[in-house]
Amino acid sequence: MQVMVAMSGGVDSSVAAAMMLEAGHEVVGVTMKLWGGPSDKGCCSVSDVLDARRAADAIGVDHHVFNFGDDFERHVIAPYVAEHDAGRTPNPCIECNRSIKFARLLERADALGFDAVVTGHHAQIVTMGDGSRRIARAVDIAKDQSYVLHMISPQDLARVEFPVGGLEKSVVRQMAADMGMRVANKPDSQDVCFISSTTSRDEFLGDRLTHTPAQVVDTDGNQVGHVDSIQLVTIGQRKGLGLPGGSPARYVSDVDVAAQRVTIGTRQDLLTDFVDLNAMVWAGQPITDGLVAQTSAHGNPKPATVQGNRVQWAAPQQRVAPGQTVVLYEGDIVVGGGIAV
Repeated sequence: MQVMVAMSGGVDSSVAAAMMLEAGHEVVGVTMKLWGGPSDKGCCSVSDVLDARRAADAIGVDHHVFNFGDDFERHVIAPYVAEHDAGRTPNPCIECNRSIKFARLLERADALGFDAVVTGHHAQIVTMGDGSRRIARAVDIAKDQSYVLHMISPQDLARVEFPVGGLEKSVVRQMAADMGMRVANKPDSQDVCFISSTTSRDEFLGDRLTHTPAQVVDTDGNQVGHVDSIQLVTIGQRKGLGLPGGSPARYVSDVDVAAQRVTIGTRQDLLTDFVDLNAMVWAGQPITDGLVAQTSAHGNPKPATVQGNRVQWAAPQQRVAPGQTVVLYEGDIVVGGGIAV
């Protein structure tokens, strides 16, 4: 089988390439150049391209670089800015996986005649009784990335492999060390690769949108504080709200950009029985019962049922910020997900 391995320059994708080669496949490594600005968090930096090339050389496979910068700007950066401008809290890593790392890369793989795309994601693929494939949690739960992969369709999943998903991360690092790879002890990449450690989210967005000041009010409508940018406020936020020192703990429960108003309340005010989703996707037929729902990459899954686009919690949960993703599992298997409204 001819496989294209997406090599990010990290240890996981480097070992994934080596595993596919060891299994007897014809392997070509590719690195996607996505972001042209400053980056020091992995995935997008110049040094990562060099690390990927060295890893490919170490195992004796060809390596290429694909420039998807325009796609990244259009499908990840622009929506990230637009969502913040609307007072929502987006997840750019999921959009990058959706639009670039799988859709765009699979398209390129098809055009070049490859049979499969391989990545270093920590997730597993299981085959169901009807022969369809599903994403499942990784063996190493602490590194599990099934949440950010929930949107891959069964059709695309038929051409995808995650070799390291069945291994503990410590085993992956040991394998890299045994092969003499320089990336064996390289730190894991961080989220939001296009915001460097020296550039805050405020600064990044400040160059791309007009910040709007807003009043902070309590649940009775009384003004109690002020923020310089409502676009930087998210549900559940506690700090940076202009509240007087020594006041009781208060949390953002609503963000209304049009009214230039942020509402705060107690932790109890954050609790809700449900969350409505849009952009819903299902791996197969929709399922209503026996599910757990996860609201962040490494959050604790909570029992829930689903009716239409509504996830009903078995017990009240903190409100999910609009723009954030909710992923549905049946046991350890991903069955669907959507974006909170």
